[in-house]
Amino acid sequence: MSDKRIIIVAGHYGAGKTNVSVELALRHAGRGSALVDLDTVNPYFRAADSVSELRRAGVRTILPEFANTNVDIPTLPPDIASVFTSDEIVIFDVGGDDGASALGVYKNGIEAAGYEMLYVINMYRPLIADPGCAVSLMREIESYSRLRFTGIVNNSNLGDETTRRDVEASLPYAEAVASLSGLPVVFTSVIGEDRAPRGERDILVMTGHTKKLF
Repeated sequence: MSDKRIIIVAGHYGAGKTNVSVELALRHAGRGSALVDLDTVNPYFRAADSVSELRRAGVRTILPEFANTNVDIPTLPPDIASVFTSDEIVIFDVGGDDGASALGVYKNGIEAAGYEMLYVINMYRPLIADPGCAVSLMREIESYSRLRFTGIVNNSNLGDETTRRDVEASLPYAEAVASLSGLPVVFTSVIGEDRAPRGERDILVMTGHTKKLF
């Protein structure tokens, strides 16, 4: 896991950013963690859906003002500024171009605190199934956010239908994205140890805390 205080999780819609963000926030809960929901794109699939579980675990949640209501107005949570003066491990769940642009507002504070920015990929999502397309989108997000990615998370899955073979088939794809981008694959995430590729060391076993897209 990262030794940086701020961990930014971003990527294409449907790649599984929220699942990864929630898992990381829960894993850091013992040290004191906060999750900032900057997913302004999709009000029906974001970290706010897991707020009760996060708060029970002691994770401070910083959500858009109208999250989980029938009012869909993109807003920046006013409490975000507090994360730059705290000692918490802070996870930013960033969705889409709007979320990346919002992230850029806090560029100076993020850089001063020290950050890791993880690009979540899923080989089974059509618009990023090609490694070159995945890297092109990565560069777009960097342009909007004015921040640079530091690593890749291979979150390739088919929801509940995912098998170990599906995950294993995604490993060359993840390495191709890594090669084209010049960034390392930080870990491959799986839901359940039975789906983890044999012999792989850098595995994050997730417990399925958020909605499943498939």
